[in-house]
Amino acid sequence: QVQLVESGGGLVQPGGSLSLSCAASGSISNLNVMGWYRQAPGKQRALVAIMYSTGNTNYADSLKGRFTISRDNAKNMVYLQMNSLKPEDTAVYYCTYRRLIAPSTAYWGQGTQVTVSS
Repeated sequence: QVQLVESGGGLVQPGGSLSLSCAASGSISNLNVMGWYRQAPGKQRALVAIMYSTGNTNYADSLKGRFTISRDNAKNMVYLQMNSLKPEDTAVYYCTYRRLIAPSTAYWGQGTQVTVSS
């Protein structure tokens, strides 16, 4: 089992920045992928960014250049730096973890609300 705890959400004005953190604990594999998805009201959960333990990343095309994912493997932490935020970035942001070797169960955090509004 893996537990994920997000922090850092909140209310920010358009154009502002916000940083999210996620701490993973439990049965953590050295080979894994961690990252972020988001779900806006009335929409499906969608990829924001993921980062493999090898350092490779994958971003949603629309977010490249504004959002940056990073991680600290020693601390089992993943971060998301969000800049130039727009109202359409408003969503619940979920941290995710998955092993790259079987069993590759995906785990999810409880989510943290990000609201971009003036």
